[in-house]
Amino acid sequence: MARDRMIITQAPLRATTAGGGTDLPSFYRKYGPGAVVNFAITKYVTIFVSQNFFPDTIRVSYSKTEIVKSIDEIEHPTVREALRLLGIEGGVEILSHSDIPAQGTGLGSSSTFLVALLHALHAWKGESVSQDEIAGEAVKIARWILKEPGGQQDEYAAARGGINLMEFNKDDSVVVKPVIMDSESRRRFEDQLMLLYTGRQRSSAPLLKAQEDSVERNAETYLKMRDLAYDVGKALSCGDIKEVGMAMHRNWELKRSLEKRISDSSIDRAYGIALKSGAIGGKLIGAGGGGFLLLVVPEKSRARVKAAMGREGLAEQRFAIDYYGSRVIFVGQQKV
Repeated sequence: MARDRMIITQAPLRATTAGGGTDLPSFYRKYGPGAVVNFAITKYVTIFVSQNFFPDTIRVSYSKTEIVKSIDEIEHPTVREALRLLGIEGGVEILSHSDIPAQGTGLGSSSTFLVALLHALHAWKGESVSQDEIAGEAVKIARWILKEPGGQQDEYAAARGGINLMEFNKDDSVVVKPVIMDSESRRRFEDQLMLLYTGRQRSSAPLLKAQEDSVERNAETYLKMRDLAYDVGKALSCGDIKEVGMAMHRNWELKRSLEKRISDSSIDRAYGIALKSGAIGGKLIGAGGGGFLLLVVPEKSRARVKAAMGREGLAEQRFAIDYYGSRVIFVGQQKV
């Protein structure tokens, strides 16, 4: 099949409300299932794939540009392994764009990048694959081939979209259960969420590795966090947004006790001020140490919390919930 066309895909970033960390293999393989509730947001990683003008080379552009003659020469590990997995040996050009800083923000950007990339490469080859197949391939590359620390929730959130309760079984299988909410409850949930950028990026790998190594001695804490994920799922289904915020607060208190680098005095201060200003609860997204702070804030308190966070140097990032997941947004012929 001729590949003289351009493919553009988008996959959403995600935020987790409760249970993060129980999707780590070191937890769910022994204490499983793990469980998280997360939701995709309208902030995306976009991938462009097209025929390279030079058929015997591969061009990859992200924060840097690589032009190489073979897959083995590619420095970007997930690009290299995605091309290898799909049997693409050359003649391709790949460009990427992220709506938020690409690394260290806790929104799952590296996994989202890989999901969007795999989707684009399959489409470029003329192959139709399901969202779960794409997520499974992304997990295979990141966790089993590259052995990067982390769990499986990010890949499935990026592929599926929506609000989901995810369970992670001892055999590494994943069950994704969409959280059923009426339209009014969804609107109120979305309206009461506030996402704030701390201005600090960090590598999640050391924190994830530390959390993986501490599962055995912190098993009771992880089990409580897993239970909170089920509590959030039930609260969302009932439209009890206040309980969601309170459960997120309990989850954050548990998570920050796992490892001293997950939070610090600056983050604790900002979170405390948010609560005093009217937030019900919240947590840092991802492994911790920086990135984004997610809060549940009643509409009547939103302006006051936003002003207080602004004085602490935290900028609000507006968003909505994405219900589509990874998708092809453009297929067209390349200009010659």
